[in-house]
Amino acid sequence: MNYYPSGEDTSHPQYKQSAFAKLLPSRIAVARHLLRLGAITSILLVSGCQTAPSGLKIGTLLPITGDLSQFGSSMQDSASLLVKTVNSCGGVLNKPVQLISEDDQTNPSAGAAAMSKLAEVDRVAGVIGAAGSAVSSAAIDIAVRNQVVQISPSSTSPVFTERAKKGDFKGFWFRTAPPDTFQGQALAKLASTKGYKSVSVLAINNDYGKGLVQSFIPAFEAAGGKVVNQANPTYYPPQSATFDSEVSAAFRGNPNAVVLVAYPETGSIIVRTAYQQGLLGKQTQLLMTEGMKDPKIAELAGKDTAGKFIVSGVIGTAPSTTGPAVKQFREVYQTNYNKRQPGVFDANTWDAGALLVLAAEAAKSTAGAEIKDKIRVVANPPGQEVTDVCQALALIRQGKEINYQGASGKVDFDAQGDVVGSYDVWTIDNNGQLKVTNTITVGGF
Repeated sequence: MNYYPSGEDTSHPQYKQSAFAKLLPSRIAVARHLLRLGAITSILLVSGCQTAPSGLKIGTLLPITGDLSQFGSSMQDSASLLVKTVNSCGGVLNKPVQLISEDDQTNPSAGAAAMSKLAEVDRVAGVIGAAGSAVSSAAIDIAVRNQVVQISPSSTSPVFTERAKKGDFKGFWFRTAPPDTFQGQALAKLASTKGYKSVSVLAINNDYGKGLVQSFIPAFEAAGGKVVNQANPTYYPPQSATFDSEVSAAFRGNPNAVVLVAYPETGSIIVRTAYQQGLLGKQTQLLMTEGMKDPKIAELAGKDTAGKFIVSGVIGTAPSTTGPAVKQFREVYQTNYNKRQPGVFDANTWDAGALLVLAAEAAKSTAGAEIKDKIRVVANPPGQEVTDVCQALALIRQGKEINYQGASGKVDFDAQGDVVGSYDVWTIDNNGQLKVTNTITVGGF
């Protein structure tokens, strides 16, 4: 059947004799001409869009849902605030910065898919994220292949350092939190200072957990301690909901301490399981890392029968956020978010975004390949030290070199994209409040 605007069947003999049928060829010619004009117009419009200069586009790849969601939403707020601040003082290259955000779901597969969208569909120049090391591992090769700069605020696995040394990342990888090779040393120092001679490790079975365990064991043994399950560390599946056997194995033999490398959602269940098995409050101390440094961790783990928080008295380490710009960052954050305190990796997230926009301004380009070559130029000495991102942008526009001093630290990068490690020692008091009690510094250039 032939289709015409009238919807009639022109194969009918009577129709072929109609006046309309006689005019049909000319109408078809006109229609075809209009279609050709439309196609040409579309091509011209697409071509114009492709050649017209566009502003800087950066993405976020953060865990709004999943096991790290307690951190992700706040980190997203910090990235959004950074872009808002930059756009309020002229943006980058006289254009507003566009932020495109994706939820990595604390899941490597979802993170890889989200990075593919950001890099190949949205065509971002840089990405802030991911948070978890396993997700960053799944996303980084996609970023490198598409020449997208990836700056993680919190992926701390030593695997990234090793791969960077091999040249796998071609300079497109950075992180504003120090690697776990440093945190393993800090944790070992803490355990030794507390006089612990024997410890066991219980860790999430992913890049983050394995990397920290592999760093902690030799550091603690070098300090004279013994890891009782060194030959067979206890790892738990990230997607599991019960941890009875893993907890029993880690506490077996009553070591002086159990090092728990976990995230809040599953980690709080592990702590509750240890309490239910009668293993807490005795001779074994719980040592934790930054994955559990969540202000809500006491509420998540719950209380004992006497009404006392189960996690009261635990101690741990976490990358310190005591950079030169931290006071200014906190004031801006609290002003914009109703006096809410920023989270553990919010300052690192702010710095990751700041470095991307500063490098783009310095490169005079919104292309990732050119931005990555300017990250160290704006972050490391020499250059005028500056903490305010708007002031830093103004100095760059004046043709001056800068040395950005961040909220999370001085953010001076080594050849592998790593920063020096300074760690808070933290605890949970009897009121369920998270308190920082000390600082440990390790690593360096």
